Amino acid sequence: MTVVRLASDAMWLHSPTAYTDELRSQIEALGPIRFLVAPNIAHWMFLKDRQKACRDAKIFAAPGLRLRPSVAQSGVAIDEDLGDAAPPDWREDFDQCLVRGGLGISEIAFLHRATRTLILADLIQNFEREKTSGAGRAALTVSGSMAPDGKAPIHLRFAMRLNRDAAQQAAYRLIEWAPERMICPRALVQQQRPRGARTVVALANALFERPASTISQARRP
Repeated sequence: MTVVRLASDAMWLHSPTAYTDELRSQIEALGPIRFLVAPNIAHWMFLKDRQKACRDAKIFAAPGLRLRPSVAQSGVAIDEDLGDAAPPDWREDFDQCLVRGGLGISEIAFLHRATRTLILADLIQNFEREKTSGAGRAALTVSGSMAPDGKAPIHLRFAMRLNRDAAQQAAYRLIEWAPERMICPRALVQQQRPRGARTVVALANALFERPASTISQARRP
C-alpha cells in the first residue's frame, strides 16, 4: 500500500492492504482517511473491510473492476471509476493516466506532483531477492520480475501487446511526466536522476520486454 497525505490533509490509500485497527490509527494520526484506490483489477481484495471501518472514505477503482463477478459478490461498493483525468477530489495533487491493454486489463498510473513520484501497482514488479525464497524466487526470476531487472508480469505484457498502440502512447505520457522516483507495491523503487525521465523510460522498456534497469533516451517515433 502507498499512503499519501493530500494538500487538504486527507489521506489517500493506493492498493490498500489488509485492515487492522493499529494501522488505521497510525494513518489517521496524519489525517482522515478519505480515499481508497484500486488501481487495477487485481488490487481490491481488502477494500470491503476498509470500507466497513472507514465509512467516510470513497472507493475509486480501475475501469471494469465493478463488473467482475467476484467484486459484485464481495459487497464492495465502488463510488467512481477512474480514467485518464484525475477527479476533482485530488486534481491538485495528482496527474493520472489510464494504461489500457487487451482482455479488459488496465492500470491507472499516478504522478504525485509535489514529490514528482510515480505510483504504480503491477506495471512493474521488482521483487527483492532477499525477500523471496524457493519455488517463488525461481518463478519470479524466470518471469523477469526480480530486482533490479523487474518488469511487468508476463500476463500483463501479453495484454499490453494486444493493445500496443494505446499502451505505448500511455507510456510516452508517463515519460513526459519526468518523475524523479517510482514506487511499486511489490517493492520500493527509488531512482533519483536529473529530470527523472529515465525512471519512466525503464517502465516503458519493461512493458515492451526490455528490463527495468535499462536506461536509454526516449523519443517519440
